[in-house]
Formats: sequence, structure tokens, C-alpha cells
Amino acid sequence: MPRLLTYNVHRCVGTDKRLDVARIVGVIDEHDPDIVCLQELDVGRARTGHVDQAEAIAAGLDMRFHFNAAMLIEAEEYGDALLTRRPERLIRKGALPTIRGIPGLEPRGAVWAAIDFDGVEVNVINTHLGLVPREQRLQAAALMGKDWLGHPDCKGPTILTGDFNATSITRPYQTLCRNGFDDCQRKLGLKQTVKTFPSAFPAIRIDHAFVSPHIRITGVKAPFSPLARVASDHLPLVIDFEIDA
Repeated sequence: MPRLLTYNVHRCVGTDKRLDVARIVGVIDEHDPDIVCLQELDVGRARTGHVDQAEAIAAGLDMRFHFNAAMLIEAEEYGDALLTRRPERLIRKGALPTIRGIPGLEPRGAVWAAIDFDGVEVNVINTHLGLVPREQRLQAAALMGKDWLGHPDCKGPTILTGDFNATSITRPYQTLCRNGFDDCQRKLGLKQTVKTFPSAFPAIRIDHAFVSPHIRITGVKAPFSPLARVASDHLPLVIDFEIDA
């Protein structure tokens, strides 16, 4: 049964303030996912020892990866990655809209790959939305638009996942639950939702996966091991699913 894991890794700096890429690899590897979607990765940044975190995590998991640099500062990059061992092809990576004139806003983006499951391709889009509600609304609308979920090539089984910085009562979340897409937790009918933030005491649900009708959700969990609680400020969200071709 296919498994996806989405995880904001907080540039591999844990709640104990320690930088440790190997801990992130350990948290992921314990759950043996087919697809890994990561947010908040540093690539070549001085603050995290100039390590290419996307490459290091992929190597630790024996996976291939696609990285999207949402932010570029000279030779230093920061962004999101999509990893898998399965046959895949990159469809698109790029920026999402932002708002000018508000200090401190980080650029945001998304990465989209088609991943092969025994002859059936699943579109997977990984993203990380901003912190300002107006910015989130623009970004959610863009993800539903012609460049991403509304693109002619984005058909059949599709998963949009990542850190949306938005709970289920917000307008950006509601925008993403349109045009046939549904929140995987609601689709499964969980009586108590699975929360991922903050990792030490998860009380907020801002990491989501939205799926097309071709995806049947069979399980959702947020691992709460001692390692997961310290490796990042988010817990990973693990989603088991079946594919209706």
C-alpha cells in the first residue's frame, strides 16, 4: 500500500536547538514511505554548515529528489523537496505569489512530480504557504489555478500536500477543498483530527494533504516518538492510500 510522508523539518534544527540531519533521516526511515515531501530545507547556507540538506536526506534514504529553492540569497538556498525511490518525472517547480511591501515575508513555492505506481502515475505537489492570511489566499488560489492543480497535465490521481500554515477554518484551506479535492483526514472520517504542531505538544493542524477522488485514504497518523518530538518543531504527517486508476 503506498505511503506518503510530509514533514516540515525546520532546517534540521530540533527543539533542543541542535542541528542534526541524521535525526530527520531516522524519523522518516522508521515509516518507510514511498513519497517524502519536505519543507524548510537549507541548501548551502552558512547558518547550517553549508550542507545540501535535500541531497543529504535523500542519500540517507536512498531516494532521488527534486528541490525547489523558494528563496535564493547569493549561493544560499532555502525551500522544499520531493523525494521517492519510485520511477518519477519532474513536471514543474516554481514560485507562488506574494505580497509586496510587508517586511519579513519569505518567498514561497511548490514542486510537482508525477510518480509511477505500477503503471499508474500519481501527481504529487509539495508546498509551503506563507504566514499572512492575504498572502495565503493568493497562494491557495494559484495552486488551484492553471499552473498547478488546474493545469491540463494535472489529471487523474493527485495529492497536494505540505505545510499550509492554515487551519481548517481558514479561507485558504476552504479554497483547496474545492473542485473535487478533499482533506485526507476528513475523507477518512476521523473523529479526532491528527495534529502536527508544535511537535512537543501537537495542538494545531496546519500540515495537510488534499487528494483527488482517485485517491482512497486508508490511514493517517503523526508519529509521536521521542525522536520525532525533538528532531523538528513539526511532527511528520504520514498518509496511507490506495489508487483508483
